[in-house]
Amino acid sequence: MTSQVEHTDVGAYALGLLEEDDRLAFESHLRTCSSCRFELSDLAGVAGVLQGIGPVEDAGPPPEGQAGVADLLRRKKAADRRARRGTFLLGMAAAVALVAGGLTLGTQLSGGDPPPAMAGRTDHMGPAEQFYADGTPIAGKGVNGVSGGLVVESKGWGTHAALKLSGVKGPLECELVSVGKSGERRVMTGWSVPAPGYGVPGSPSPLYMHGGSAMPLKEIDRFEVVTRTGTPLLTVKV
Repeated sequence: MTSQVEHTDVGAYALGLLEEDDRLAFESHLRTCSSCRFELSDLAGVAGVLQGIGPVEDAGPPPEGQAGVADLLRRKKAADRRARRGTFLLGMAAAVALVAGGLTLGTQLSGGDPPPAMAGRTDHMGPAEQFYADGTPIAGKGVNGVSGGLVVESKGWGTHAALKLSGVKGPLECELVSVGKSGERRVMTGWSVPAPGYGVPGSPSPLYMHGGSAMPLKEIDRFEVVTRTGTPLLTVKV
């Protein structure tokens, strides 16, 4: 594989769609590419939602006399599958994130010049961490040693936020929730905290996550990080 193909195979690898030889080659590449490791980590939440979603298959055998056309289509499909692994799946993930309003996609397609907000991106940072570093964080108020903050921006589709979270021990399931001035609550993203935790002794690195809400920023009173059972961990007022 070329390096370009290796990088764009992150989405296909996350969904377990790579063929055996490509999977082994990508795993070898992953050991030396911190950027892909961060991209893969950010895709973990989306991969579960996209399991089972794939490109449209052939409807059935073609009518008699069209065997030549069918052969061409089969060959084109095989070629398209290789190119589609990264761009098709990541594009679908972005669409799911926007429609659902509660999923997060912390990655971007490779190739081309980065947008101005990402022009200073360093190789060791994932997209969520880079967005947080480039923004103006709003510090949150945590409980039981939890700390963190958010960088938020208003979008045409709602509100985008990048979260930094420390002092959380696992195993635990958490959610980032936007709370409107009306009291309406919208889940922006969810994740699992492994046993070592984030930003704690023995596992000092904080957690960075992207999240999206269909609620406009001007209508939001605060953001909350809560456990799956509703226990508050961090509150960020805006």
